[in-house]
Amino acid sequence: MINVSIAGGTGYTAGELLRILLRHPEVNIESVISTTSAGMPVGEMHRDLLGETDMVFSDSFGNPDLIFLCLGHGLSRTFLKENNVPASCRIIDLGNDFRNEPNFGEREFVFGLCELNRERIRKAANVANPGCFATTIMLALLPLAANNLLTDEIHVHAITGSTGAGKRPGETTHFSYRDNNISVYKPFTHQHLTEIANTLTSAGNNTTPQINFVPMRGDFTRGIFASVYTKGDGELSASEMIELYKAFYAPSPFVFVSDKPISLKEVVNSNKGLLHIEFHNGYIHITSIIDNLVKGASGQAVQNMNLMYGLEETTGLKLKGSAF
Repeated sequence: MINVSIAGGTGYTAGELLRILLRHPEVNIESVISTTSAGMPVGEMHRDLLGETDMVFSDSFGNPDLIFLCLGHGLSRTFLKENNVPASCRIIDLGNDFRNEPNFGEREFVFGLCELNRERIRKAANVANPGCFATTIMLALLPLAANNLLTDEIHVHAITGSTGAGKRPGETTHFSYRDNNISVYKPFTHQHLTEIANTLTSAGNNTTPQINFVPMRGDFTRGIFASVYTKGDGELSASEMIELYKAFYAPSPFVFVSDKPISLKEVVNSNKGLLHIEFHNGYIHITSIIDNLVKGASGQAVQNMNLMYGLEETTGLKLKGSAF
């Protein structure tokens, strides 16, 4: 059994991680850390876990084999500075601290996009989990980058559910703002852009063209729906391009190319990523969808853990979405 601890145990990603790990056959949850909620039953904070576990929040991490860091962005480095985490303890960080700056003392973090770095993750002691928007967009573009087919500006419009903003309520997250409402935020400046560009370049593209990314807030709870397009190569036919995508994702147990248009509910509550590809006036248009809390965060973190410990990649992650 893999003994794990979860730091930052009260947030959405921690709650989703607990939902998955409680039914993972190879995991024992040693502690769920929250300095502000120590002693409180986990089921009181995460109401969907009421009756599922009798664990209480702790203010210390014990002696785990692996720690999941579900802390706010920028807080993982602080946690590691303030806590004496043994070098033998592996780390999966769900924040953004190590995605673009992978070194921390003796630790080096591998970027945890399984569809790109599967073999590196198998050998890793520390993993930086990708961001949710970044995962959705990278899945749409990785086959093009790997074949050096990204040669023109990339255009992305993507909409996310309210859970993407975290659990702490704010002016643009409360019900009266979100309900029956859509809004743009951080156009062309979103923090995931650096992560996306670095990954596409490392995937094989000689240089990554400009990415014009317009993120949007949706009036739903979970999921990301991305519309991505760029000029096609011109040398590959539509059928050849689709086969290129299907061949690229053939080793992945969670990413699938659909021949028919896709809708967001098909992935919600699952670790799947679905893609649909069309061609219009010289452009390739890719629709990409994931659940931001599962494939975009906690599910992908468990997928990384499975790889790190030599387990079947799908262990504990055979979750089914609901299309109605």
